[in-house]
Amino acid sequence: QLQLVESGGGLVQPGGSLRLSCTASGFTLRLYAIGWFRQAPGKEREGVSCISMSGGSTNYADSVKGRFTISRDNAKNTVYLQMDSLKPEDTAVYYCAARRYYCSADIGDYNYWGQGTQVTVSS
Repeated sequence: QLQLVESGGGLVQPGGSLRLSCTASGFTLRLYAIGWFRQAPGKEREGVSCISMSGGSTNYADSVKGRFTISRDNAKNTVYLQMDSLKPEDTAVYYCAARRYYCSADIGDYNYWGQGTQVTVSS
């Protein structure tokens, strides 16, 4: 069974850091671009960051540029999202998703989704 599992979410104070992980089971991530998305209560799901199959291309939403870093370790079948300088507006459920080869801005282009991990930024 093809599955993505996110982990690493939690409660953190403003200015703090978290590292999210997205691990695949049942398939190898090295053939897939991986996107991170988030959804806050009452809002639509939005793209946060994406990394290409090779890791050579990354992109970020303007709201997280300079604070978040996406990376991948294909040997561990895992993609990471390092989140620094967290703000209350980063509070959301974070999802990872996979699609073949290249990133896409269209959420509908992603074939596999994880169940999400909650990130709460609050003092």
